[in-house]
Amino acid sequence: MALFRSPASPLRPSLRLRRLLNASRSKLCLRSPTAMAMASSSSSSSASEHTEPMPASAKLFHVPALNALEMERIADETMHRYSRSNNDAKRKGRGTVIVWFRNDLRVLDNEVLFQAWCSSELVLPVYCLDPRHFATTHYFGFPKTGALRAQFLIECLEDLKRNLVKRGLDLLIRQGKPEEILPSIARTFGAHAVYAQKETCSEELDVERRVCKGLALSSIATSNELSGTDPLIDAKPQHASGISFKEDPRLHLMWGSTMYHIDDLPFGIDHIPDVYTQFRKSVESNCRIRDCIKVPKYIGPAPSTNDWGCIPTLEQLGLSLDQVKRGMKLSGGENAALSRVHEYFWKKDLLSTYKKTRNGMVGADYSTKLSPWLATGCLSPRLLCEEVKRYEKERVANDSTYWVLFELIWRDYFRFLSIKYGNSIFHLGGPRKVKSNWSQDGKLFNCWKDGGTGYPLIDANMKELSTTGFMSNRGRQIVCSFLVRDMGLDWRMGAEWFETCLLDYDPCSNYGNWTYGAGVGNDPREDRYFSIPKQAQTYDPEGEYVAFWLPQLRMLPKDKRHFPGRLYIQQIVPLKFGNNPRQHGTQTILSDRQRKSRR
Repeated sequence: MALFRSPASPLRPSLRLRRLLNASRSKLCLRSPTAMAMASSSSSSSASEHTEPMPASAKLFHVPALNALEMERIADETMHRYSRSNNDAKRKGRGTVIVWFRNDLRVLDNEVLFQAWCSSELVLPVYCLDPRHFATTHYFGFPKTGALRAQFLIECLEDLKRNLVKRGLDLLIRQGKPEEILPSIARTFGAHAVYAQKETCSEELDVERRVCKGLALSSIATSNELSGTDPLIDAKPQHASGISFKEDPRLHLMWGSTMYHIDDLPFGIDHIPDVYTQFRKSVESNCRIRDCIKVPKYIGPAPSTNDWGCIPTLEQLGLSLDQVKRGMKLSGGENAALSRVHEYFWKKDLLSTYKKTRNGMVGADYSTKLSPWLATGCLSPRLLCEEVKRYEKERVANDSTYWVLFELIWRDYFRFLSIKYGNSIFHLGGPRKVKSNWSQDGKLFNCWKDGGTGYPLIDANMKELSTTGFMSNRGRQIVCSFLVRDMGLDWRMGAEWFETCLLDYDPCSNYGNWTYGAGVGNDPREDRYFSIPKQAQTYDPEGEYVAFWLPQLRMLPKDKRHFPGRLYIQQIVPLKFGNNPRQHGTQTILSDRQRKSRR
Protein backbone atom coordinates (compact mmCIF):
# COMPACT_ATOMS: atom_id res chain seq x y z
CA MET A 1 0.00 0.00 0.00
CA ALA A 2 1.12 3.45 -0.74
CA LEU A 3 1.04 6.30 1.68
CA PHE A 4 0.26 9.88 0.68
CA ARG A 5 2.34 11.12 -2.22
CA SER A 6 4.88 13.90 -1.69
CA PRO A 7 5.65 15.59 -5.02
CA ALA A 8 8.19 18.38 -5.07
CA SER A 9 5.66 20.98 -6.21
CA PRO A 10 2.20 19.96 -4.96
CA LEU A 11 -0.79 21.46 -6.68
CA ARG A 12 -3.81 21.51 -4.39
CA PRO A 13 -7.32 21.61 -5.93
CA SER A 14 -9.52 24.60 -5.33
CA LEU A 15 -11.95 24.64 -2.42
CA ARG A 16 -14.78 24.63 -4.93
CA LEU A 17 -13.46 21.46 -6.51
CA ARG A 18 -13.13 19.79 -3.11
CA ARG A 19 -16.74 20.60 -2.31
CA LEU A 20 -17.89 19.17 -5.63
CA LEU A 21 -15.89 15.98 -5.14
CA ASN A 22 -16.77 15.52 -1.48
CA ALA A 23 -20.46 15.91 -2.24
CA SER A 24 -20.56 12.84 -4.42
CA ARG A 25 -18.13 10.27 -3.08
CA SER A 26 -19.30 6.73 -3.45
CA LYS A 27 -20.67 4.74 -0.52
CA LEU A 28 -17.82 2.27 -0.74
CA CYS A 29 -15.53 4.79 0.95
CA LEU A 30 -17.81 6.26 3.62
CA ARG A 31 -16.68 6.92 7.18
CA SER A 32 -12.94 7.12 6.61
CA PRO A 33 -11.61 8.16 10.02
CA THR A 34 -9.19 10.73 8.66
CA ALA A 35 -11.42 12.32 6.05
CA MET A 36 -14.26 14.76 6.45
CA ALA A 37 -17.80 13.37 6.45
CA MET A 38 -18.90 12.41 2.97
CA ALA A 39 -22.33 12.50 1.41
CA SER A 40 -23.82 9.78 -0.73
CA SER A 41 -23.43 9.50 -4.49
CA SER A 42 -24.63 12.33 -6.67
CA SER A 43 -27.78 12.20 -8.75
CA SER A 44 -25.69 11.74 -11.88
CA SER A 45 -25.38 8.02 -11.16
CA SER A 46 -28.91 7.56 -9.94
CA ALA A 47 -30.16 8.82 -13.27
CA SER A 48 -28.79 5.71 -14.92
CA GLU A 49 -29.99 3.26 -12.27
CA HIS A 50 -33.05 1.13 -12.91
CA THR A 51 -35.48 0.48 -10.10
CA GLU A 52 -36.64 -2.88 -11.42
CA PRO A 53 -35.22 -6.06 -9.89
CA MET A 54 -31.87 -7.34 -11.12
CA PRO A 55 -32.39 -9.56 -14.19
CA ALA A 56 -31.97 -13.29 -13.80
CA SER A 57 -28.94 -13.17 -16.08
CA ALA A 58 -26.94 -11.21 -13.48
CA LYS A 59 -24.48 -13.41 -11.61
CA LEU A 60 -21.95 -13.30 -8.84
CA PHE A 61 -18.66 -14.93 -9.79
CA HIS A 62 -16.49 -16.12 -6.90
CA VAL A 63 -12.75 -16.05 -7.61
CA PRO A 64 -11.55 -18.65 -6.99
CA ALA A 65 -14.74 -20.67 -7.43
CA LEU A 66 -13.70 -23.37 -4.96
CA ASN A 67 -14.99 -24.33 -1.55
CA ALA A 68 -12.93 -23.94 1.61
CA LEU A 69 -11.85 -27.60 1.73
CA GLU A 70 -10.65 -27.53 -1.87
CA MET A 71 -8.71 -24.34 -1.28
CA GLU A 72 -7.09 -25.75 1.85
CA ARG A 73 -6.07 -28.93 0.02
CA ILE A 74 -4.65 -27.07 -3.00
CA ALA A 75 -2.77 -24.61 -0.80
CA ASP A 76 -1.27 -27.45 1.27
CA GLU A 77 -0.12 -29.26 -1.86
CA THR A 78 1.45 -26.12 -3.31
CA MET A 79 3.06 -25.25 0.02
CA HIS A 80 4.60 -28.73 0.07
CA ARG A 81 5.88 -28.36 -3.51
CA TYR A 82 7.59 -25.04 -2.84
CA SER A 83 8.92 -25.72 0.68
CA ARG A 84 12.01 -27.49 1.90
CA SER A 85 12.61 -29.98 4.66
CA ASN A 86 14.08 -28.58 7.85
CA ASN A 87 16.85 -31.12 7.45
CA ASP A 88 17.86 -29.31 4.24
CA ALA A 89 17.95 -25.86 5.81
CA LYS A 90 20.70 -24.41 7.95
CA ARG A 91 19.95 -22.01 10.77
CA LYS A 92 23.05 -20.40 12.23
CA GLY A 93 21.71 -17.15 13.64
CA ARG A 94 21.12 -16.18 17.25
CA GLY A 95 18.63 -14.11 19.20
CA THR A 96 15.33 -12.64 17.97
CA VAL A 97 14.59 -10.89 14.70
CA ILE A 98 11.44 -9.13 13.49
CA VAL A 99 9.86 -9.74 10.09
CA TRP A 100 8.02 -6.57 9.11
CA PHE A 101 5.38 -7.64 6.61
CA ARG A 102 4.43 -4.95 4.10
CA ASN A 103 3.33 -5.82 0.55
CA ASP A 104 4.61 -9.39 0.83
CA LEU A 105 1.75 -11.11 2.67
CA ARG A 106 2.81 -14.67 1.93
CA VAL A 107 4.95 -17.56 3.13
CA LEU A 108 6.08 -19.09 -0.17
CA ASP A 109 9.05 -17.55 -2.00
CA ASN A 110 9.48 -14.95 0.72
CA GLU A 111 13.19 -14.26 1.03
CA VAL A 112 12.59 -11.80 3.86
CA LEU A 113 11.03 -14.54 5.96
CA PHE A 114 13.69 -17.08 5.00
CA GLN A 115 16.68 -14.83 5.74
CA ALA A 116 15.14 -13.74 9.03
CA TRP A 117 14.76 -17.40 10.00
CA CYS A 118 18.36 -18.17 9.01
CA SER A 119 19.76 -15.28 11.05
CA SER A 120 17.92 -15.95 14.31
CA GLU A 121 16.67 -18.42 16.87
CA LEU A 122 13.28 -16.71 17.21
CA VAL A 123 11.26 -14.97 14.48
CA LEU A 124 8.60 -12.37 15.30
CA PRO A 125 6.31 -11.53 12.34
CA VAL A 126 4.71 -8.07 12.62
CA TYR A 127 2.17 -6.16 10.56
CA CYS A 128 1.51 -2.46 11.20
CA LEU A 129 -1.85 -1.00 10.23
CA ASP A 130 -0.56 2.45 9.35
CA PRO A 131 -3.28 5.12 9.75
CA ARG A 132 -1.78 6.95 6.75
CA HIS A 133 -2.99 4.08 4.56
CA PHE A 134 -6.52 5.22 5.41
CA ALA A 135 -5.93 8.94 4.97
CA THR A 136 -6.69 10.82 1.74
CA THR A 137 -5.00 11.02 -1.65
CA HIS A 138 -2.58 13.86 -2.26
CA TYR A 139 -4.27 16.08 -4.83
CA PHE A 140 -7.99 15.43 -4.70
CA GLY A 141 -8.68 14.11 -1.22
CA PHE A 142 -10.19 10.70 -2.02
CA PRO A 143 -9.85 7.94 0.58
CA LYS A 144 -6.52 6.21 -0.05
CA THR A 145 -7.95 2.80 0.74
CA GLY A 146 -11.59 2.14 -0.10
CA ALA A 147 -13.66 -0.40 1.77
CA LEU A 148 -13.38 -3.10 -0.89
CA ARG A 149 -9.58 -3.09 -0.82
CA ALA A 150 -9.58 -2.81 2.98
CA GLN A 151 -11.76 -5.93 3.19
CA PHE A 152 -9.42 -7.75 0.80
CA LEU A 153 -6.46 -6.74 3.01
CA ILE A 154 -8.24 -8.03 6.12
CA GLU A 155 -8.72 -11.40 4.41
CA CYS A 156 -5.04 -11.43 3.38
CA LEU A 157 -3.93 -10.83 6.97
CA GLU A 158 -6.25 -13.52 8.34
CA ASP A 159 -4.85 -16.01 5.86
CA LEU A 160 -1.23 -15.01 6.53
CA LYS A 161 -1.78 -15.46 10.26
CA ARG A 162 -3.20 -18.98 9.72
CA ASN A 163 -0.31 -20.01 7.48
CA LEU A 164 2.30 -18.68 9.89
CA VAL A 165 0.67 -20.56 12.78
CA LYS A 166 0.89 -23.77 10.71
CA ARG A 167 4.66 -23.23 10.51
CA GLY A 168 5.18 -22.53 14.19
CA LEU A 169 4.84 -18.74 14.20
CA ASP A 170 2.07 -16.16 14.54
CA LEU A 171 1.42 -12.60 13.37
CA LEU A 172 1.65 -9.66 15.75
CA ILE A 173 -0.88 -7.00 14.69
CA ARG A 174 -0.49 -3.40 15.78
CA GLN A 175 -2.25 -0.22 14.65
CA GLY A 176 0.06 2.75 14.27
CA LYS A 177 3.04 4.09 12.37
CA PRO A 178 5.81 1.54 11.73
CA GLU A 179 8.51 4.03 12.76
CA GLU A 180 6.93 4.15 16.21
CA ILE A 181 5.80 0.55 16.57
CA LEU A 182 8.83 -1.37 15.34
CA PRO A 183 11.49 0.27 17.58
CA SER A 184 9.18 -0.27 20.56
CA ILE A 185 8.68 -3.94 19.72
CA ALA A 186 12.41 -4.37 19.10
CA ARG A 187 13.16 -3.01 22.59
CA THR A 188 10.48 -5.14 24.21
CA PHE A 189 11.58 -8.40 22.63
CA GLY A 190 15.29 -7.66 22.50
CA ALA A 191 15.38 -8.05 18.72
CA HIS A 192 18.69 -7.39 17.02
CA ALA A 193 17.32 -6.89 13.50
CA VAL A 194 14.22 -6.07 11.45
CA TYR A 195 13.84 -7.69 8.04
CA ALA A 196 11.49 -6.24 5.41
CA GLN A 197 10.82 -6.05 1.68
CA LYS A 198 12.28 -3.05 -0.15
CA GLU A 199 9.81 -0.64 -1.76
CA THR A 200 10.39 2.03 -4.41
CA CYS A 201 8.02 5.04 -4.12
CA SER A 202 8.54 8.16 -2.03
CA GLU A 203 6.05 7.54 0.76
CA GLU A 204 7.21 3.99 1.32
CA LEU A 205 10.85 5.07 1.17
CA ASP A 206 10.15 7.80 3.70
CA VAL A 207 8.71 5.23 6.11
CA GLU A 208 11.80 3.05 5.62
CA ARG A 209 14.03 5.99 6.55
CA ARG A 210 11.92 6.78 9.60
CA VAL A 211 12.01 3.17 10.76
CA CYS A 212 15.77 3.03 10.29
CA LYS A 213 16.18 6.24 12.29
CA GLY A 214 13.83 5.00 15.02
CA LEU A 215 15.76 1.76 15.37
CA ALA A 216 19.07 3.63 15.52
CA LEU A 217 17.77 5.82 18.34
CA SER A 218 16.49 2.87 20.31
CA SER A 219 18.64 0.88 22.69
CA ILE A 220 18.27 -2.63 24.02
CA ALA A 221 17.34 -2.37 27.69
CA THR A 222 18.08 -4.89 30.39
CA SER A 223 15.60 -7.59 31.33
CA ASN A 224 14.55 -5.64 34.41
CA GLU A 225 13.99 -2.46 32.41
CA LEU A 226 11.95 -4.31 29.79
CA SER A 227 9.53 -5.81 32.27
CA GLY A 228 6.20 -3.97 32.05
CA THR A 229 7.44 -1.01 30.00
CA ASP A 230 4.97 -1.51 27.15
CA PRO A 231 1.31 -1.81 28.16
CA LEU A 232 0.43 -3.19 24.72
CA ILE A 233 2.81 -6.15 24.89
CA ASP A 234 3.20 -8.54 27.78
CA ALA A 235 6.43 -10.24 26.85
CA LYS A 236 9.79 -11.25 28.16
CA PRO A 237 12.99 -10.60 26.21
CA GLN A 238 14.03 -13.95 24.81
CA HIS A 239 17.50 -14.96 23.73
CA ALA A 240 17.48 -18.71 23.32
CA SER A 241 21.27 -18.81 23.53
CA GLY A 242 21.38 -16.46 26.51
CA ILE A 243 23.12 -13.77 24.46
CA SER A 244 22.17 -10.11 24.88
CA PHE A 245 22.65 -7.85 21.87
CA LYS A 246 24.07 -4.47 22.76
CA GLU A 247 24.02 -2.92 19.27
CA ASP A 248 21.07 -0.96 17.99
CA PRO A 249 18.80 -3.20 15.90
CA ARG A 250 19.36 -2.87 12.17
CA LEU A 251 16.83 -2.67 9.33
CA HIS A 252 17.61 -5.17 6.54
CA LEU A 253 15.72 -4.43 3.31
CA MET A 254 15.49 -7.11 0.64
CA TRP A 255 14.27 -7.03 -2.96
CA GLY A 256 11.34 -9.35 -3.60
CA SER A 257 8.51 -7.74 -5.59
CA THR A 258 9.47 -8.50 -9.20
CA MET A 259 10.01 -11.52 -11.41
CA TYR A 260 13.47 -10.31 -12.49
CA HIS A 261 15.70 -9.35 -9.57
CA ILE A 262 16.94 -5.77 -9.63
CA ASP A 263 20.55 -6.94 -9.17
CA ASP A 264 20.32 -9.07 -12.33
CA LEU A 265 19.28 -6.33 -14.77
CA PRO A 266 21.69 -5.84 -17.69
CA PHE A 267 21.73 -2.06 -17.10
CA GLY A 268 21.70 0.36 -14.20
CA ILE A 269 18.40 1.78 -13.02
CA ASP A 270 19.23 5.19 -14.50
CA HIS A 271 19.71 3.57 -17.90
CA ILE A 272 16.52 1.53 -18.11
CA PRO A 273 15.13 1.93 -21.64
CA ASP A 274 12.22 4.33 -22.01
CA VAL A 275 10.45 1.94 -24.37
CA TYR A 276 9.04 -1.29 -22.97
CA THR A 277 9.94 -3.45 -25.98
CA GLN A 278 13.61 -2.56 -25.62
CA PHE A 279 13.49 -3.35 -21.90
CA ARG A 280 11.73 -6.68 -22.46
CA LYS A 281 14.06 -7.89 -25.20
CA SER A 282 17.11 -6.97 -23.15
CA VAL A 283 16.04 -8.75 -19.96
CA GLU A 284 14.76 -11.79 -21.84
CA SER A 285 18.11 -12.10 -23.65
CA ASN A 286 20.45 -11.30 -20.78
CA CYS A 287 18.74 -12.20 -17.51
CA ARG A 288 17.83 -15.38 -15.74
CA ILE A 289 14.78 -15.49 -13.47
CA ARG A 290 15.92 -16.72 -10.08
CA ASP A 291 14.45 -19.84 -8.53
CA CYS A 292 11.86 -19.52 -5.81
CA ILE A 293 13.14 -19.33 -2.24
CA LYS A 294 12.04 -22.53 -0.51
CA VAL A 295 11.11 -21.72 3.07
CA PRO A 296 11.39 -24.56 5.62
CA LYS A 297 8.17 -26.28 6.63
CA TYR A 298 8.77 -25.29 10.25
CA ILE A 299 10.11 -21.79 10.94
CA GLY A 300 9.26 -21.46 14.62
CA PRO A 301 9.46 -20.89 17.41
CA ALA A 302 8.11 -17.38 17.91
CA PRO A 303 8.77 -15.27 21.00
CA SER A 304 6.21 -15.70 23.74
CA THR A 305 3.58 -13.00 24.24
CA ASN A 306 0.11 -12.82 25.72
CA ASP A 307 -1.15 -10.32 23.18
CA TRP A 308 -0.74 -10.95 19.45
CA GLY A 309 -3.30 -8.28 18.67
CA CYS A 310 -6.42 -8.54 16.56
CA ILE A 311 -7.03 -8.01 12.88
CA PRO A 312 -9.54 -5.16 12.80
CA THR A 313 -12.95 -5.24 11.19
CA LEU A 314 -14.00 -2.76 8.53
CA GLU A 315 -16.07 -0.96 11.13
CA GLN A 316 -13.04 -0.58 13.39
CA LEU A 317 -11.22 1.01 10.46
CA GLY A 318 -14.08 3.46 10.05
CA LEU A 319 -15.31 1.93 6.79
CA SER A 320 -18.54 0.34 5.62
CA LEU A 321 -19.26 -1.89 2.66
CA ASP A 322 -22.31 -3.13 0.83
CA GLN A 323 -22.04 -6.85 0.13
CA VAL A 324 -20.88 -7.65 -3.40
CA LYS A 325 -23.91 -9.22 -5.10
CA ARG A 326 -22.91 -9.22 -8.76
CA GLY A 327 -19.76 -9.23 -10.79
CA MET A 328 -16.70 -10.76 -9.18
CA LYS A 329 -16.01 -11.41 -5.52
CA LEU A 330 -12.31 -12.06 -5.06
CA SER A 331 -11.11 -13.66 -1.81
CA GLY A 332 -7.94 -12.33 -0.20
CA GLY A 333 -4.99 -14.36 1.01
CA GLU A 334 -2.19 -16.66 -0.13
CA ASN A 335 -4.42 -19.74 -0.06
CA ALA A 336 -6.91 -18.07 -2.38
CA ALA A 337 -4.08 -16.96 -4.69
CA LEU A 338 -2.63 -20.47 -4.95
CA SER A 339 -6.11 -21.87 -5.47
CA ARG A 340 -6.77 -19.44 -8.31
CA VAL A 341 -3.51 -20.45 -10.01
CA HIS A 342 -4.56 -24.11 -9.71
CA GLU A 343 -8.08 -23.38 -10.91
CA TYR A 344 -7.08 -21.30 -13.93
CA PHE A 345 -4.01 -23.31 -14.96
CA TRP A 346 -4.67 -26.89 -14.00
CA LYS A 347 -8.36 -27.46 -13.29
CA LYS A 348 -9.91 -25.43 -16.12
CA ASP A 349 -6.87 -25.51 -18.44
CA LEU A 350 -7.41 -21.85 -19.37
CA LEU A 351 -3.77 -20.81 -19.51
CA SER A 352 -3.44 -22.28 -23.01
CA THR A 353 -6.00 -19.79 -24.39
CA TYR A 354 -5.16 -16.73 -22.28
CA LYS A 355 -3.93 -14.53 -25.13
CA LYS A 356 -7.12 -15.11 -27.11
CA THR A 357 -9.50 -14.37 -24.23
CA ARG A 358 -7.61 -11.79 -22.12
CA ASN A 359 -9.50 -8.81 -23.58
CA GLY A 360 -12.86 -10.14 -22.46
CA MET A 361 -15.07 -8.17 -20.11
CA VAL A 362 -17.77 -10.47 -18.70
CA GLY A 363 -17.21 -13.30 -16.23
CA ALA A 364 -14.33 -14.59 -14.15
CA ASP A 365 -12.28 -16.66 -16.58
CA TYR A 366 -11.45 -14.47 -19.58
CA SER A 367 -8.20 -13.56 -17.76
CA THR A 368 -6.21 -14.85 -14.80
CA LYS A 369 -7.49 -12.24 -12.25
CA LEU A 370 -4.21 -12.72 -10.34
CA SER A 371 -3.30 -9.02 -10.06
CA PRO A 372 -4.88 -8.37 -6.61
CA TRP A 373 -2.79 -11.13 -5.05
CA LEU A 374 0.35 -9.92 -6.82
CA ALA A 375 -0.28 -6.38 -5.56
CA THR A 376 -0.60 -7.47 -1.93
CA GLY A 377 2.28 -9.91 -2.23
CA CYS A 378 0.11 -12.95 -1.50
CA LEU A 379 1.51 -14.39 -4.71
CA SER A 380 5.12 -14.18 -5.83
CA PRO A 381 5.72 -13.37 -9.53
CA ARG A 382 8.59 -15.88 -9.50
CA LEU A 383 6.32 -18.64 -8.22
CA LEU A 384 3.80 -17.73 -10.89
CA CYS A 385 6.57 -17.95 -13.48
CA GLU A 386 7.56 -21.40 -12.22
CA GLU A 387 3.94 -22.56 -12.47
CA VAL A 388 3.81 -21.30 -16.07
CA LYS A 389 7.00 -23.19 -16.87
CA ARG A 390 5.63 -26.33 -15.21
CA TYR A 391 2.44 -26.00 -17.25
CA GLU A 392 4.46 -25.60 -20.45
CA LYS A 393 6.40 -28.75 -19.62
CA GLU A 394 3.41 -30.88 -18.59
CA ARG A 395 0.65 -29.49 -20.86
CA VAL A 396 1.50 -27.07 -23.66
CA ALA A 397 3.74 -24.11 -24.44
CA ASN A 398 2.31 -21.48 -26.78
CA ASP A 399 1.73 -17.75 -27.23
CA SER A 400 -0.79 -17.73 -24.39
CA THR A 401 1.55 -19.22 -21.80
CA TYR A 402 4.26 -16.77 -22.84
CA TRP A 403 1.84 -13.86 -22.64
CA VAL A 404 1.39 -14.27 -18.90
CA LEU A 405 5.13 -13.79 -18.53
CA PHE A 406 4.97 -10.88 -20.96
CA GLU A 407 2.47 -9.19 -18.62
CA LEU A 408 4.67 -9.89 -15.59
CA ILE A 409 7.58 -8.19 -17.36
CA TRP A 410 5.34 -5.12 -17.80
CA ARG A 411 4.72 -5.18 -14.07
CA ASP A 412 8.49 -5.36 -13.44
CA TYR A 413 9.06 -2.51 -15.89
CA PHE A 414 6.75 -0.11 -14.06
CA ARG A 415 8.37 -1.03 -10.74
CA PHE A 416 11.85 -0.24 -12.04
CA LEU A 417 10.67 2.95 -13.76
CA SER A 418 9.32 4.20 -10.44
CA ILE A 419 12.91 4.20 -9.19
CA LYS A 420 14.29 5.86 -12.31
CA TYR A 421 11.73 8.65 -12.44
CA GLY A 422 10.82 9.04 -8.78
CA ASN A 423 7.99 11.43 -7.95
CA SER A 424 7.56 12.59 -11.53
CA ILE A 425 5.19 9.67 -12.11
CA PHE A 426 2.76 11.49 -9.77
CA HIS A 427 3.16 14.92 -11.36
CA LEU A 428 0.78 16.42 -13.91
CA GLY A 429 3.37 16.42 -16.71
CA GLY A 430 4.64 12.95 -15.84
CA PRO A 431 8.16 11.71 -16.58
CA ARG A 432 8.06 13.49 -19.95
CA LYS A 433 7.17 16.84 -18.30
CA VAL A 434 4.35 17.39 -20.79
CA LYS A 435 2.59 20.76 -20.52
CA SER A 436 -1.17 20.56 -20.96
CA ASN A 437 -4.26 22.46 -19.88
CA TRP A 438 -6.36 19.66 -18.43
CA SER A 439 -9.54 20.60 -16.63
CA GLN A 440 -10.37 19.71 -13.04
CA ASP A 441 -14.12 20.07 -13.49
CA GLY A 442 -15.63 18.31 -10.49
CA LYS A 443 -19.09 17.81 -11.98
CA LEU A 444 -17.72 16.13 -15.08
CA PHE A 445 -15.44 13.96 -13.00
CA ASN A 446 -18.29 12.84 -10.75
CA CYS A 447 -20.24 11.73 -13.83
CA TRP A 448 -17.23 9.63 -14.86
CA LYS A 449 -16.56 8.03 -11.49
CA ASP A 450 -20.24 7.37 -10.72
CA GLY A 451 -20.97 5.84 -14.13
CA GLY A 452 -23.20 8.63 -15.40
CA THR A 453 -21.48 9.79 -18.60
CA GLY A 454 -24.22 8.67 -20.99
CA TYR A 455 -21.82 6.23 -22.69
CA PRO A 456 -22.79 2.69 -21.59
CA LEU A 457 -19.31 1.24 -22.14
CA ILE A 458 -17.77 3.84 -19.80
CA ASP A 459 -20.60 3.70 -17.26
CA ALA A 460 -20.60 -0.11 -17.06
CA ASN A 461 -16.86 -0.21 -16.40
CA MET A 462 -17.07 2.43 -13.68
CA LYS A 463 -19.96 0.65 -11.98
CA GLU A 464 -18.02 -2.62 -12.04
CA LEU A 465 -15.09 -0.83 -10.40
CA SER A 466 -17.12 0.71 -7.58
CA THR A 467 -19.10 -2.50 -7.01
CA THR A 468 -16.29 -5.09 -7.08
CA GLY A 469 -12.94 -3.26 -6.93
CA PHE A 470 -11.96 -4.75 -10.28
CA MET A 471 -11.96 -3.67 -13.92
CA SER A 472 -10.60 -5.49 -16.95
CA ASN A 473 -7.40 -4.30 -18.57
CA ARG A 474 -9.37 -3.38 -21.69
CA GLY A 475 -11.83 -1.39 -19.60
CA ARG A 476 -9.06 0.50 -17.82
CA GLN A 477 -7.57 1.67 -21.11
CA ILE A 478 -10.97 2.74 -22.43
CA VAL A 479 -12.04 4.76 -19.38
CA CYS A 480 -8.59 6.35 -19.14
CA SER A 481 -8.70 7.44 -22.77
CA PHE A 482 -12.24 8.81 -22.34
CA LEU A 483 -11.32 10.80 -19.22
CA VAL A 484 -8.22 12.33 -20.79
CA ARG A 485 -8.99 12.59 -24.51
CA ASP A 486 -12.76 13.06 -24.65
CA MET A 487 -13.46 14.80 -21.32
CA GLY A 488 -10.15 16.67 -21.17
CA LEU A 489 -9.79 16.06 -17.41
CA ASP A 490 -6.64 15.90 -15.30
CA TRP A 491 -5.45 12.30 -15.49
CA ARG A 492 -4.45 12.35 -11.82
CA MET A 493 -8.13 12.52 -10.85
CA GLY A 494 -8.64 9.15 -12.50
CA ALA A 495 -5.42 7.72 -11.07
CA GLU A 496 -6.37 8.73 -7.52
CA TRP A 497 -9.88 7.30 -7.89
CA PHE A 498 -8.35 4.02 -9.04
CA GLU A 499 -6.09 4.20 -5.98
CA THR A 500 -9.20 4.33 -3.82
CA CYS A 501 -11.10 1.54 -5.54
CA LEU A 502 -8.82 -1.08 -7.08
CA LEU A 503 -8.16 -4.32 -5.24
CA ASP A 504 -4.93 -4.63 -7.23
CA TYR A 505 -3.72 -1.09 -6.58
CA ASP A 506 0.00 -0.52 -6.28
CA PRO A 507 1.56 2.88 -6.97
CA CYS A 508 4.01 1.69 -9.62
CA SER A 509 1.56 -0.09 -11.91
CA ASN A 510 -1.33 2.30 -11.31
CA TYR A 511 0.52 5.53 -11.96
CA GLY A 512 2.70 3.91 -14.60
CA ASN A 513 -0.40 2.89 -16.55
CA TRP A 514 -2.12 6.26 -16.08
CA THR A 515 0.91 8.29 -17.23
CA TYR A 516 1.19 5.90 -20.17
CA GLY A 517 -2.49 6.28 -21.09
CA ALA A 518 -2.43 10.05 -20.61
CA GLY A 519 0.53 10.48 -22.95
CA VAL A 520 2.87 11.81 -20.26
CA GLY A 521 4.72 8.56 -19.57
CA ASN A 522 6.54 5.81 -21.42
CA ASP A 523 4.36 5.50 -24.50
CA PRO A 524 6.22 5.84 -27.81
CA ARG A 525 2.93 6.83 -29.52
CA GLU A 526 1.52 10.29 -28.99
CA ASP A 527 -2.16 11.04 -28.35
CA ARG A 528 -3.20 7.39 -28.10
CA TYR A 529 -6.96 7.30 -28.49
CA PHE A 530 -9.54 4.57 -27.82
CA SER A 531 -12.67 5.05 -29.90
CA ILE A 532 -15.71 3.96 -27.90
CA PRO A 533 -17.68 2.83 -30.99
CA LYS A 534 -14.74 0.75 -32.19
CA GLN A 535 -13.99 -0.70 -28.74
CA ALA A 536 -17.65 -1.59 -28.23
CA GLN A 537 -17.90 -3.20 -31.65
CA THR A 538 -14.76 -5.25 -31.09
CA TYR A 539 -15.00 -6.29 -27.42
CA ASP A 540 -18.71 -6.20 -26.61
CA PRO A 541 -20.43 -6.60 -29.98
CA GLU A 542 -23.78 -7.80 -28.57
CA GLY A 543 -23.81 -5.44 -25.62
CA GLU A 544 -23.75 -8.24 -23.04
CA TYR A 545 -21.25 -6.47 -20.81
CA VAL A 546 -23.09 -3.14 -20.72
CA ALA A 547 -26.42 -4.92 -20.19
CA PHE A 548 -24.90 -6.84 -17.28
CA TRP A 549 -24.00 -3.63 -15.43
CA LEU A 550 -26.80 -1.43 -16.78
CA PRO A 551 -29.82 -3.76 -16.60
CA GLN A 552 -32.17 -1.21 -18.19
CA LEU A 553 -30.33 -1.76 -21.48
CA ARG A 554 -31.14 -5.46 -21.63
CA MET A 555 -34.59 -4.76 -23.01
CA LEU A 556 -33.06 -3.03 -26.04
CA PRO A 557 -31.97 -4.71 -29.28
CA LYS A 558 -28.35 -5.75 -29.05
CA ASP A 559 -27.25 -3.30 -31.74
CA LYS A 560 -28.74 -0.40 -29.76
CA ARG A 561 -27.25 -1.09 -26.35
CA HIS A 562 -24.08 0.94 -26.78
CA PHE A 563 -25.82 3.96 -28.32
CA PRO A 564 -29.40 3.86 -27.02
CA GLY A 565 -30.05 7.57 -27.63
CA ARG A 566 -32.90 9.01 -25.58
CA LEU A 567 -33.59 5.61 -24.01
CA TYR A 568 -30.55 6.24 -21.79
CA ILE A 569 -29.16 9.29 -19.97
CA GLN A 570 -27.80 12.23 -21.94
CA GLN A 571 -24.17 12.12 -23.02
CA ILE A 572 -22.16 14.66 -21.01
CA VAL A 573 -19.53 15.39 -23.71
CA PRO A 574 -19.22 14.66 -27.42
CA LEU A 575 -16.59 12.15 -28.44
CA LYS A 576 -13.40 13.52 -29.88
CA PHE A 577 -14.00 11.74 -33.20
CA GLY A 578 -17.77 11.25 -33.18
CA ASN A 579 -20.22 8.71 -31.81
CA ASN A 580 -21.44 6.45 -34.61
CA PRO A 581 -18.95 4.22 -36.42
CA ARG A 582 -21.44 3.70 -39.27
CA GLN A 583 -21.47 7.44 -39.92
CA HIS A 584 -17.75 7.95 -39.30
CA GLY A 585 -15.95 5.34 -41.36
CA THR A 586 -12.77 7.39 -41.51
CA GLN A 587 -12.65 7.67 -37.75
CA THR A 588 -13.09 3.93 -37.35
CA ILE A 589 -9.96 3.36 -39.40
CA LEU A 590 -8.00 6.04 -37.56
CA SER A 591 -9.03 4.92 -34.11
CA ASP A 592 -8.32 1.30 -34.94
CA ARG A 593 -4.80 2.31 -35.87
CA GLN A 594 -4.45 4.43 -32.75
CA ARG A 595 -6.16 2.10 -30.31
CA LYS A 596 -3.35 -0.47 -30.24
CA SER A 597 -1.99 -0.45 -26.73
CA ARG A 598 0.97 -1.80 -24.86
CA ARG A 599 -0.85 -5.04 -24.27
